[in-house]
Amino acid sequence: MNDQAIDKKTLRSVFWRSFALQGAFNYERMQNLGYAYAMIPVLRKLYQTEQARAQGLQRHLTFFNTTPAVSPAIMGISAAMEEQNAKDPKNFDTSSINAVKAALMAPVAGIGDSLFWGTLRVIAAGIGISLASQGNVLGPILFMVLYNVPHLLTRYYGLRLGYRFGNEALEKMSASGAMERVMSIANIIGMMVVGGMVATLLSITTTVTFSLEESSVEIQEILDQILPSMLPLAAVMIIFLLIRRKVSVTRITLATLASGILLHALHIL
Repeated sequence: MNDQAIDKKTLRSVFWRSFALQGAFNYERMQNLGYAYAMIPVLRKLYQTEQARAQGLQRHLTFFNTTPAVSPAIMGISAAMEEQNAKDPKNFDTSSINAVKAALMAPVAGIGDSLFWGTLRVIAAGIGISLASQGNVLGPILFMVLYNVPHLLTRYYGLRLGYRFGNEALEKMSASGAMERVMSIANIIGMMVVGGMVATLLSITTTVTFSLEESSVEIQEILDQILPSMLPLAAVMIIFLLIRRKVSVTRITLATLASGILLHALHIL
């Protein structure tokens, strides 16, 4: 590791690279390629061997997805954790880097989506459109300014604050021995977020009914009484097992689409 830790030049490089977060978006790991691309300056700065840099790059190729405007804040925390790993690799658990990313990306995305997509963009567009509809050329310009000034400031200062917060927090946790507890909490939160996403964003219901004498029984009502969102949970567990068996995500995606169409045609879903 270099004597000098991550400097302003490295953070600026991460800042500019963060704009490419969505450039290689994919349905397997979403923004992972963009995230890894943004972290390259940090890895080059901290690690001197190709092997260490490759391991760092591989760490950041895991699943990642959040609001792009707030992603630099998480990158700053990741940079601080990579720095801590480079300083003390024997006593630092590298899995904690991705555990913290997984725990932060969904809550931060909730704030970022509400703030930028749901509020700021609407307000900026409303003001811009009202001027543009009157033939005022300042309409589109004002829209760009109103939206992008807070956007760029959030990116820039989010990265710096994330890095500073990560460093301060890691030093305190290392001194108090609280790192293991924090990682355990981060893992629990990450699993809760994934569970919440499955229950709220994945909708799978069955239309199968059975007729008993003069009454009919809906299977979905019985399943909901046993465990709400049982079918989405079952679908996720099946996909999880297939991934663990190294089945290609592309094949799983195609099989999921085909299964959905077939089961719907058979009036099962």
